[in-house]
Amino acid sequence: MTRALAALAVGIVFGLGLAISRMIDPAKVLGFLDLAGRWDPSLLLVMAGAVGIGFTGFRVARGRATPLLDTRFYTADRRDIDWRLATGAAVFGIGWGLVGVCPGPALAALAYAETEGVTFLAAMTVGALAARGAAPLLARRP
Repeated sequence: MTRALAALAVGIVFGLGLAISRMIDPAKVLGFLDLAGRWDPSLLLVMAGAVGIGFTGFRVARGRATPLLDTRFYTADRRDIDWRLATGAAVFGIGWGLVGVCPGPALAALAYAETEGVTFLAAMTVGALAARGAAPLLARRP
């Protein structure tokens, strides 16, 4: 129960951070991504803050034998870059650049009943299900 409450608290803080920084506003995100037009660099501060907090958190965690609320750390074992990772990253980036929404802000936007968030999450779910269905077919490629 403690882990679930901690996860809920972290999720709420994360969602509030997204809302306060306006990262749930597609126009704000698209303004940041528009390097050739009217570029809005304000989200650089949000990213710098996130990187700083993440860096500090990982440094603190590295000094611990186990996490506070679990028996072990869960880390990625793979370090290679394959076609699935590259394709997924490209599709994610293209989608983010086209509509200015990614999964975290889309979930946070649900709290405001934003239609963009609902539409994005529906499309993301369809895309994830299609990718899951296509994965066995693509794995058989020579």
